[in-house]
Amino acid sequence: MLAKVREEIPEGPGWRYEPKWDGFRAIVRHAGDALDIRSRDDRPFTRYYPEIETLMLERGGPDYVLDGEIVVVRPEGFGFDELLQRIHPAASRVKTLSERWPATFIAFDLLERDGEDLRTRPLRERRSMLEDLASALGAPLAPDDLAKLPVGPDLFLTPHTDDVAVTRRWWEDDAGIGQDGVVAKHADQPYLPGERGWVKVKHRKTVDVVVGGFRLQGEDAIGSLLLGLHDDEGTFHYLGHTSSFKAKEKREIREILRPLEEGAPSFEGYRQPGGQSRWSRGKTTEWVAVRPELVCEVSYDRMQGMRFRHGTTFVRWRPDRRPETCTLDQVRPRES
Repeated sequence: MLAKVREEIPEGPGWRYEPKWDGFRAIVRHAGDALDIRSRDDRPFTRYYPEIETLMLERGGPDYVLDGEIVVVRPEGFGFDELLQRIHPAASRVKTLSERWPATFIAFDLLERDGEDLRTRPLRERRSMLEDLASALGAPLAPDDLAKLPVGPDLFLTPHTDDVAVTRRWWEDDAGIGQDGVVAKHADQPYLPGERGWVKVKHRKTVDVVVGGFRLQGEDAIGSLLLGLHDDEGTFHYLGHTSSFKAKEKREIREILRPLEEGAPSFEGYRQPGGQSRWSRGKTTEWVAVRPELVCEVSYDRMQGMRFRHGTTFVRWRPDRRPETCTLDQVRPRES
């Protein structure tokens, strides 16, 4: 289940609130003596987080399917870079990183228990059953104070409240558990896979986009990445660019993109990169297409139609996202 972005925390009867954790969304399936960890886009994650697999198998318990977040806790806050580095083909590298900065799983929903599909049940029932399971697994409630969240590996239950004042305190504490915002869910709502039925209120507006091309800066460096999203029919639309990279990063990204040039399609929507404007005088508008396989997160100020009004700021790569799942519904007009 996904969340749509709103500017304000929704209030009224039935709303429940949780912190929005700054990590990788993950589905954990425990069956007998086996544990499987998958990303939100069904990518296999188990091999990248062996310490979570070991910990949860040691805890035992019934068969279950949990929805939650994988985070890395550092003394100064969450370490997203440490999560990114785990997506590595070398098992030795993964092992070294898992020992240096072990990960923690924070559960926030229960989808199945002992073979029973719970997704049609309302959130209030799933939460009650999740609390019982968390108790059986020895997973305490995550503390409000991030400084009290220990370095992993560990297993926690996310805080959950109907108190708007508490929620606002979480959201305002951008150095604590609310540093990535808050999520609002309705107590009567079933779990709806693939639907944006939850609400997220973030400190900044960000979106996961697909790299569809680049402009060069010299011979061996990129000047900007060209970004796009898919519509409901799968058409890949150009939305704008990001160029917020250091000189070294521009050369490194150029090498990453080089193998993706062969057989690369162009953007398919009515709007294409290039073309002169009063802003592009004296600048090259030539660009190189790449296969739309890389996903990154960017922050932006506002949308104008189907494009970013201004250039975006690169936040981080998202190897946990499949390109085809990065769609325009992330940036469509928000419901009132």
